[in-house]
Amino acid sequence: MFIFFVAKYAVLIGDAVKFVDEVTITTRAGDGGGGAKTFRREKFIPYGGPDGGNGGGGGSVYVVGDRNKHTLLDFQFEPKWEAENGIPGAGRGKDGRRGKDIEISVPLGTIIIDSE
Repeated sequence: MFIFFVAKYAVLIGDAVKFVDEVTITTRAGDGGGGAKTFRREKFIPYGGPDGGNGGGGGSVYVVGDRNKHTLLDFQFEPKWEAENGIPGAGRGKDGRRGKDIEISVPLGTIIIDSE
């Protein structure tokens, strides 16, 4: 997914003014972890049945307005943002851990346009 950020701010770098009002970044939510295909095995239970756990959900990407941020200059140096993938499940009904979410801080008044 490509996202365009548009804001109207000028940044002073040294003696020159660096004006960044439009950037393009790529974001991706995390994939969910795979489930486990395992079967219960115990000594005196002939047909134990399935006991695999579910995979954890993938992380999400959130865009948050920050009043202390005044420029989009940071996004020129870090154009790719990805949330963490979920962890696969395990035997004995153990579910996988959910992927960590990420928050992208942008200046207030920023316009976000989804390019897809």
